[in-house]
Amino acid sequence: MTIDTIMRVAPVIPVIVIDDVAHAVPLAQALVAGGLRVLEVTLRTPAALPAIAAMKQVSGAIVGAGTVTNQRELDAALDAGAEFIVSPGLTEPLGKAAIAAGVPFLPGIANAGDIMRGLDLGLDRFKFFPAMASGGLPTLKALSGPFSQCRFCPTGGIVKNNAAEWLAFDPILCVGGSWVAPRGAPDTALIEQLAREACALR
Repeated sequence: MTIDTIMRVAPVIPVIVIDDVAHAVPLAQALVAGGLRVLEVTLRTPAALPAIAAMKQVSGAIVGAGTVTNQRELDAALDAGAEFIVSPGLTEPLGKAAIAAGVPFLPGIANAGDIMRGLDLGLDRFKFFPAMASGGLPTLKALSGPFSQCRFCPTGGIVKNNAAEWLAFDPILCVGGSWVAPRGAPDTALIEQLAREACALR
């Protein structure tokens, strides 16, 4: 599985923060039932790594780790069973480590220099982050001109009401959003409905 394949599974990748491992499986089951199979669990809480391991047991789920910022976190995420890696930015050490590990990797970029650093490493699929704070869709459209070979997953400020506008731009394969996976004890019926609505965005 490549990062391109993963980005094309569904129009929205849930950006997930898990505070209690007990929430992991019901949340993943609800998202997958609603059609969102690619799940990004952010490494922002102590429960994140065991949550990745637990979610991997959910049939149909493709579980990755987000907020990976260095090789130590990369190794820990891979040990937990992460099937892809998302980072908020791109450094050469992290990029080289992810490439060496052979794991699908979606590094964060916010400007032309970031993209050029990624291209130098052989990467051309990127997370545009923080999307709204970095200038929104006009900025990404401007960046897509000189970097037409690249494809993107904007994350950061993407919500239900603006996701469709982003997804209408061809170089965007998917968006990342937390609205489909509210933090806390999962309301599984609501989450499944939010996932279904997200799948219908494109």
